Amino acid sequence: MAPPSQARALALLIVIVCSSSPLLAHAQKAPEDGLCDDPAAAPDACHNVPKALRLKLIAIPTILFSSVVGVCLPLLARSVPALQPDRSLFSVVKAFASGVILGTGYMHVLPDSFNSLSSPCLPVKPWGEFPFTAFVAMLAALFTLMVDSLMLTFYNRNKGGAGRGSTAAVADHESPEHSPEQGGNWHGHGHGHGHGHGMALAKPDDAEAGQMQLRRNRVVVQVLEMGIVVHSVVIGLGMGASQSVCTIRPLVAAMCFHQMFEGMGLGGCILQAEYGARMKSGLVFFFSTTTPFGIVLGLALTKVYRDNSPTALIVVGLLNAVSAGLLHYMALVELLAAEFMGPKLQASARLQLVCFLAVLLGAGGMSVMAKWA
Repeated sequence: MAPPSQARALALLIVIVCSSSPLLAHAQKAPEDGLCDDPAAAPDACHNVPKALRLKLIAIPTILFSSVVGVCLPLLARSVPALQPDRSLFSVVKAFASGVILGTGYMHVLPDSFNSLSSPCLPVKPWGEFPFTAFVAMLAALFTLMVDSLMLTFYNRNKGGAGRGSTAAVADHESPEHSPEQGGNWHGHGHGHGHGHGMALAKPDDAEAGQMQLRRNRVVVQVLEMGIVVHSVVIGLGMGASQSVCTIRPLVAAMCFHQMFEGMGLGGCILQAEYGARMKSGLVFFFSTTTPFGIVLGLALTKVYRDNSPTALIVVGLLNAVSAGLLHYMALVELLAAEFMGPKLQASARLQLVCFLAVLLGAGGMSVMAKWA
């Protein structure tokens, strides 16, 4: 799935979530105690439109730069011998990045959804009578599992449709690391004696397993980026529409660190997917520009968008719940469980403990940042 396909999928997701707004037609009237009034109608010391605009104009390039640096670091580190995918340090860095993604889902996205859907600006019926955040997050995790499984099935059919006999050709097409000489050797041994025939069966099987893992890594990248993009657009929209200097100032610094560490996690997955330069550039561009795009969109909608209006609370809350369920599934199942249950970490208890500490460090860092963002 190329970045344009991800954009279409994201647009479809937003349309589906927005379609839930008719629930407002059957809801009771929201409380009228002044909590849900437009902040511009009764500005406080923090409400300063010119200063807020300056901060937002500063935030766009700084967050963009931080995002690019974070997602490109793992890609550029491939030239460093200690950070090769087969080295232990790479596993530690990947565990740290996975902890960052896990912390993002649990400490940033999920609480935002709870806050939106439990707001006093929403009618008690139905939003106060049912845990919509947990329900939508659960459905999103199950939906991600279904999409993950189906995408891998179609990927394997399309790439492996020629059968086992063409495994070498598939390897050549999928990854530049597989040379044509390898495919020639496999076929060359196929007509030899008993021992040579055994080698002919072993090497294609190994290559097929490697290609299966490669396709899985590519599915992980595409699904993970979609979940990150949803949250990035939502938080950028909120920042762009806000006129509170007290809210924006700490949020800019926190978002720079947030995007950098989150980009490191995504960049490590992109590295393992072994995409070509064009696809890598598209994924980096798509991740890096979504939060600045959200800020620009918020600026454009400042006059009509109120983050405490019922429609905004419902749409943003449901989108965050979807993103939270997706990130939880990807972090726990596709990244952490796959890594810790894999042969590399299972062969070393010491490396497992070091990676577990790296996960705690990444998740702990994002938990500390939750105080500001």
